[in-house]
Amino acid sequence: MTELRRVYIETYGCQMNVADSELMFGVLGRDGYVRTETPEDADVMLVNTCAVRDNAEQRVVGRVGELQRHKRAGGVLGVVGCMAQRLGPALLAGAPRVDLVVGPDAYRNLPELIDLACGGERLSDTEFRSWEHYEDIPALRQKGPTAFVTVQRGCDYRCTFCIVPQTRGPERSRNLADVEREVAGLVLQGTSEVTLLGQTVNSYHDGQHDFADLLRGVGGIDGLQRIRFTSPYPTDFTPRVIEAMAVTRAVCEHVHLPVQSGSDAVLRRMLRRYTIERYLEVMTQLRRAVPGITFSTDIIVGFPGETEAQFDATLSLVAAADFDDAYTFKYSVREGTPAVRLKDHVPDDVASWRLGRLVETVRANVRRKNMARIGETHEALVERPARRGTLMLGRTRGNHLVLLDLPPTAAGEYHTVRFTGTTGSTFTGSVVQPQMAVL
Repeated sequence: MTELRRVYIETYGCQMNVADSELMFGVLGRDGYVRTETPEDADVMLVNTCAVRDNAEQRVVGRVGELQRHKRAGGVLGVVGCMAQRLGPALLAGAPRVDLVVGPDAYRNLPELIDLACGGERLSDTEFRSWEHYEDIPALRQKGPTAFVTVQRGCDYRCTFCIVPQTRGPERSRNLADVEREVAGLVLQGTSEVTLLGQTVNSYHDGQHDFADLLRGVGGIDGLQRIRFTSPYPTDFTPRVIEAMAVTRAVCEHVHLPVQSGSDAVLRRMLRRYTIERYLEVMTQLRRAVPGITFSTDIIVGFPGETEAQFDATLSLVAAADFDDAYTFKYSVREGTPAVRLKDHVPDDVASWRLGRLVETVRANVRRKNMARIGETHEALVERPARRGTLMLGRTRGNHLVLLDLPPTAAGEYHTVRFTGTTGSTFTGSVVQPQMAVL
């Protein structure tokens, strides 16, 4: 075993990557490693990467160059995650001071790989292991009231724009009992809210249990107050899943429901398995079953072949769906995806203009909705200090962020709060009922 003991992990990308970094800390912690928060103090530096868009990869390339300056004599610098999986040994060729390239299915092997790197080897392990769920390795998380719990890895949907099937492999789900044990353990450690993670999380199936069973099972754990999940696929909201959401009190009244485009023609080219009519039907079914539910979404503009009329259909959808928030992106070419072969790529300046229009439309809709919410009262979980100032940041069951004048010791508490104002996306609030009991 190597004498190197201090490890630093820098994470880019989605919640799944955050959970994977916690998993890697768990893997290395079992082998005697200690977490450090700065690269200057680290013997081993790992960069956990995203490959969904080109700009995410370019950020990582620049950051790896910076981290090379902190690499100690005999130290180890590794690139892990989706970008590592996509590029494999080519990363070693392009970055002479990188020692390790490790994909998401090989984190279990990190201690051995680091040992070999300390001996002077430069290594790449990007083998897919369809059996790998890491059930026996507890993640090492920062203490707090919320936690990510991975319930599904990989994806079988093969959307033409998406690199995830090539970087995370085929879809597979963890055993329900294993998930329940992990969540029960988190509750004993003080966690009161979990977010269940999967690439198409509501297609979860462990061979015997579906996503409805998962929600009911996790929702029945004593002491767990809230369940969130991301990211679902629209057509996997079966009647069973919707019913489970309606009757499981812990399930929060918020769904992040990626739509990607408001045009059926674009959706067909993306190989999304629904029409806009079907997507809106799912929203209607969820609104009927779960009063007060809120929706956020993902939207891509500038997909190959997107016409002005098809883009206008996306703008119209923002109003028709009445989203509470939307994450908007310009299409990014990903080598290895079917969309690369599509014709009629949208010029970059046109795609940028469309993105600006979409952002303006979304912001106006969100601000209108949030202004109408001023004066409402909601249950808020106090999560952490705000990034600026002395206020604390809370989150409602509907996923609204609210700034509260509370001390740092309030983290983890539940309060009834009243919205007193909004900056457009975030609310200011006052405490109506402190430290409420949540059943």
